[in-house]
Amino acid sequence: MEDFSEFFQNPDSWFGDLIVVGGDFSIDRLFYAYSHGIFPWSENPIRWYSPDPRAIFDINGLHISRSLKKKIKKKPYKITFNLSFREVMEGCSFRTDESTWITEGFFRGYSEMHHRGYCHSVEAWDEDLGLVGGVYGVAIGRFFAGESMFTKMSDAGKIALVYLFAALGHDHFELFDTQSLNETTWNLGAYEIPRIFYLDKLRDAVRIPYKWIPPSIEEVEDYLVDNLLS
Repeated sequence: MEDFSEFFQNPDSWFGDLIVVGGDFSIDRLFYAYSHGIFPWSENPIRWYSPDPRAIFDINGLHISRSLKKKIKKKPYKITFNLSFREVMEGCSFRTDESTWITEGFFRGYSEMHHRGYCHSVEAWDEDLGLVGGVYGVAIGRFFAGESMFTKMSDAGKIALVYLFAALGHDHFELFDTQSLNETTWNLGAYEIPRIFYLDKLRDAVRIPYKWIPPSIEEVEDYLVDNLLS
């Protein structure tokens, strides 16, 4: 991968959240950015951020309500991994007011990351309506950055997220980055840590930057029952 150390400021020694403006969505630039705690959050021009503090989840720390646990056990949706990445991004980009940060540049860049094995999706399917929820994000080594989630039917996106956490827990991931804290992520168990601590965790998690291949759905569901739904 190409070295972009001259383009990106080092978050370790930077005081603001905005790191740099410009560049493109090439896979090398995205890979470097995520490996160093930086992510894009707009286009034309691209703005690259590394918030301080940073919001994260503990891999086994997702808060699942009793009602959601009961619903998951009934298996209301079929869950798949990496079956319809583009459709999940499209679902996440839809807004009733026609505003979205997931523009065409994001589609191109993250689709290429997906083809290279560094970006993944989880889909929730209804038997009659098709894709009704999902989540996608970036995986490098034992690090996962959750990018966005959408829901068209009750709890479909949350259930996809629970399956994602089960898959990451099964494969011993070390860090789940949710970038910034909001009401939804806070209710699900996210919390903030100083950026300097986040970067230490990140370096450990990406030290062997292998490509993640999600476990089988049977392995995910076994882990889910034993660790997240008990």
